[in-house]
Amino acid sequence: MKIMVCYDGSEVSKNALNLAKEHAACFKTDIVIVAILEGSPQEQLGSLEKLEQALEDAKILLTTDTTRVETRLLQENNLSVGENLIFFAEQNKVKEIIIGAKKRSKVGKFITGSTAQHVILHAECPVVTVK
Repeated sequence: MKIMVCYDGSEVSKNALNLAKEHAACFKTDIVIVAILEGSPQEQLGSLEKLEQALEDAKILLTTDTTRVETRLLQENNLSVGENLIFFAEQNKVKEIIIGAKKRSKVGKFITGSTAQHVILHAECPVVTVK
C-alpha cells in the first residue's frame, strides 16, 4: 500500500502531511509526496528550488524507522494539475490520496476550477481531504 500526499507548501497541505504520517503508522505503509510545478518555464525556474526544499523538509518530517517516504516533483504538461495527480496515482498504484481543500467561492471554483474537487471525483482510490 502507498499513500500519496498532494503538496503545494500551503497550510492545508501541511495538515495533509500530518494526517499521512498518522495513516502510514496505522497501516504500516509508505508515503509519496507529490508536487507539481505550474506556470511558464520562467515561473517554474523561480519556484523550482523553493519547492524542492519544501519537499525535502516534508520528507524529513515524515520519515520514520517504519515509514519510507519519497518525493516526486512533476512538471505541468498538457494535463491540468488534478489530471496530473490522478494519472500519477494510477501509474503508481496509490491506495489512498490525501489532499488539502481550501474554501473558495462558487465564482472562484468556476473561474479556476478546483484541484481537490477533480481528484475527489476522478480518483480510483479513496481520497481524504483536510482543511
